[in-house]
Amino acid sequence: MNQATTPVVESSLADPTPCLRTQIGKLNLSNPVMTASGTCGYADEYADFAPLSQLGAFVTKSISRHPRKGNESYRVVETRAGMLNAIGLANIGLDRFVNEKVPRLAAMNVPAIVNVPGWSIEDYVDVAAYLDEHVPVVRGIELNVSCPNVKNGLSFGTDPVRLAELVGAVRKRVQRTVLIVKLSPNVADVAVTAQAAVDAGADALSLVNTFTAMAIDIETQKPVLANETGGLSGPAIKPIAMFMVNRVYRQVAAKHHIPIIAMGGIQTWQDAAEFILAGASAVAVGTALFINPAVHIDICNGLSAYMTRKGVSRIADLAGRCGTPATLN
Repeated sequence: MNQATTPVVESSLADPTPCLRTQIGKLNLSNPVMTASGTCGYADEYADFAPLSQLGAFVTKSISRHPRKGNESYRVVETRAGMLNAIGLANIGLDRFVNEKVPRLAAMNVPAIVNVPGWSIEDYVDVAAYLDEHVPVVRGIELNVSCPNVKNGLSFGTDPVRLAELVGAVRKRVQRTVLIVKLSPNVADVAVTAQAAVDAGADALSLVNTFTAMAIDIETQKPVLANETGGLSGPAIKPIAMFMVNRVYRQVAAKHHIPIIAMGGIQTWQDAAEFILAGASAVAVGTALFINPAVHIDICNGLSAYMTRKGVSRIADLAGRCGTPATLN
C-alpha cells in the first residue's frame, strides 16, 4: 500500500503553490477530489487508514427512507481490470443515519454529500427534503437515478421525461443544499439525460455510474453474482467514462455553466487530470480506495506538481481544455 504524503495547501499571494480550490454550485471545495458513493461507508469508516479530512468532499453511500438489506451474496467479484458489485443499495435507513452517522460527518470537518436513491418520486423527495431542511452538516444531495444493481434502479436514469419529472419535484423541496444528479452510462446518449436533469433544475451532474455487467463461473456454469448482473467499476471503464464526461461537457454543461463531478476508473493524478481536461470541475474516486486509501492525497499532490509544470495557477483553469473530439463536431 502506498504511504500517504503531506497534501498541498491552497496558495496565497506569497506562495506559488497552485490553488486546488473548486466550486460545485454554491459548494466550495478545498480540492477537487471526493469519494464516490458506496465506497467509503457512511462517514469515518476509512479514518483508520487515511486522513479523510483532506478530501474535497465526502460522499456517503446511498441512504434510503427505510433500511435495506440489499442483495444476497455473492455481491462483489474482482474482474481483470476492475470490480463488479451488486450490493443492492444496502443501508441503515434515514433515521439511523441521522442519529448515528451525522455526528461523525460533522466531526470530519469536510463537506458532506449524501447519495439518495428511490423507487418512486415520493421516496426521493421525502429523504432529500428532510436532509435539506433538518441536517445542516449535509451540504449536497446526489440523486442516485442510475444504480444497475436493483430492480427498477434505472427507471428514472434512462428515461429523460421521468428524470425531468423527478428532478423537478426534488428541486421544489431542496433549496439549501447543492442538488447533484448522478447519471447512468447505460443509455443511448448520456447528453440527452444530462440536458433533462439540467432543464429540471440540477445544480451539478456526476457521471458516470457503473456499467451493467456480469461474470460467469465456468465450473458451476452460473453467474458469480447472486443478482446475476452488477455494476462494473475500475480502470476498465475509464475510456468510456472519459468520452461521456467530455460529451456532456461539450453538449450541455459548458453552455449552462453546470459543474461536472467525474468518476470511472480514476487511480492516479494523471487520470484525474484527464477527466478535468475533459470538462470536469471535480473527480470522485471509488474502486482505487480499496487499493490505496490515501490515493486522494497522491492525486492532489500530483495535480499540484502538474499545474506548476504547466504554469497553471488555478485548477479551474484546466477544466475543459481538451479540444472537441471529431465525433462531437
